[in-house]
Amino acid sequence: MHPLEIFELVIAMLLAIIGLHYIAHRLGLPPAVALLTGGSALAFLPGLPVIALDPELVLVLFLPPLLMDGAWFLSLAHLRQHIAGIVSLAVGAVVFTTAVVAVVAHLILPELPWAACAVIGAIVSPPDAVSARAVLQRVKLPSRVSTLLEGESLFNDATGLVLFRFAVAAAVSGMFSIGEALGSFAVLALGGALVGVAIGALWVLVIRRLGDDYLMIAASTLTCWTAYIAAETLHVSGIIATVVTGLICGWYQHVLFSANVRLRGTAFWQVMIFLLEASVFLLIGSSLRGVIQRVGGFEVVIQQMAVPVLAIVAAMMVARFGWVFLSDAALALLGRLGLTRRRPLGARAGMVLGWAGMRGVMTLAIALTLPQNVPGRDFMLVAAFAVILVTVLVQGTTLGMLIRWLGLGASDEEAPRKTVAEAEAAMAAAQLRAVERNAYDADGTLIHPQLLDRYQARARISANYVGREDHYHEGLHAHFDLVLVAIAAGRAELIRLHRAREIDDDVLHDLERDLDLEELSALSAKA
Repeated sequence: MHPLEIFELVIAMLLAIIGLHYIAHRLGLPPAVALLTGGSALAFLPGLPVIALDPELVLVLFLPPLLMDGAWFLSLAHLRQHIAGIVSLAVGAVVFTTAVVAVVAHLILPELPWAACAVIGAIVSPPDAVSARAVLQRVKLPSRVSTLLEGESLFNDATGLVLFRFAVAAAVSGMFSIGEALGSFAVLALGGALVGVAIGALWVLVIRRLGDDYLMIAASTLTCWTAYIAAETLHVSGIIATVVTGLICGWYQHVLFSANVRLRGTAFWQVMIFLLEASVFLLIGSSLRGVIQRVGGFEVVIQQMAVPVLAIVAAMMVARFGWVFLSDAALALLGRLGLTRRRPLGARAGMVLGWAGMRGVMTLAIALTLPQNVPGRDFMLVAAFAVILVTVLVQGTTLGMLIRWLGLGASDEEAPRKTVAEAEAAMAAAQLRAVERNAYDADGTLIHPQLLDRYQARARISANYVGREDHYHEGLHAHFDLVLVAIAAGRAELIRLHRAREIDDDVLHDLERDLDLEELSALSAKA
């Protein structure tokens, strides 16, 4: 394709993303479902070129920022608290699913060697960070379940990639060593973590010295690709390096970023992540045509592959449920023996955790890297695509309903020591102490009376609010509704003055920014 045609195709794809997101919003569907089905439908429109994804480019383009985004906002306290459960899912569940799928594949297709069956298992075993994010953004879960799903999705790709590489090597050469695989995984994980720490520390040093808002935002945006590429260049895990870097950046951004950088950077980052995340699902759907053509058409898929593929999908789902409930039973047993204080998840949380194993870009990307001489390659490609379709379209659309049916919403079982109201009262008290120390001059004369009155009133109101949130709820909403009405009136007058040429553009932009910040503050307080 001509470069101009490629650019036009990218613009058309971005416009399609907006349209499909709008349709999903109107129909109440998860956006990932609309994008995946829309991309699949667009792939077969006459005149459109076949989308051939370069798997290495897909991984390096999309995976680092999406992993960084998940790690940036992941609570380190929750990560430490639930690290055993995350490792169990990110490593144990992936290995167990690979083994179960390999056994089922060999029973259904005995002509495939065991190594090739293991390749199938490694392809479909790791749940996807992008798919998990797309679903978790739309549901409310207890913090323990949410942290387990988010943490698993960030780290399990590394396990899946190691299993895949060794399984492919065994399928091609006929040789496999468990000791070598374990050693390789340890080197990749530890090396990736060290690279992540180094890049994170470098980011902290750079951000402290840049001193320019736009440079800080640009440097932070590029950090995810820097960590991933640096780790892959050193032949260690780029996934773990990116996640560790994201955890460090997320921890230090609260003290390194000014309010201006945080507002601007977050707005830019959220739009970029939205476009990248949506593009992933649209590209996955668009690649369906190429996969179908590669294996010989729909007839071949339906007649020869449908039953084995459905068996693979079922085995993958059963394996995840099996691991979740077996792990929970083991945790309960250890608790009765007095070897752990962690409580089991329980049946309801286990059901949600088992049903939330959506697959996505990682499954398709590693499937597309399969060498031509791997036995059963065409079947593996179809199985990978089927797993993505079923998990996103079926599990992704029903997860919210399952959570509501089970009554498993966000709970207070792991609530922090202070509520929002208590934290606000503590901040107001600290602000008042700072104002009181500086409200008087050296002679003891009050020089900031209005400021002192304002912060005294704020501290008093915040203290009275604690424990009486319901009592003040209606009045606070009415208060901030009136603030928003006043802001809207000021904005209308500002526009009138500009249109009447009584103020110039600089004045318009300066005052408009003040109104925008005031409106954001009011909306945040109301929420």
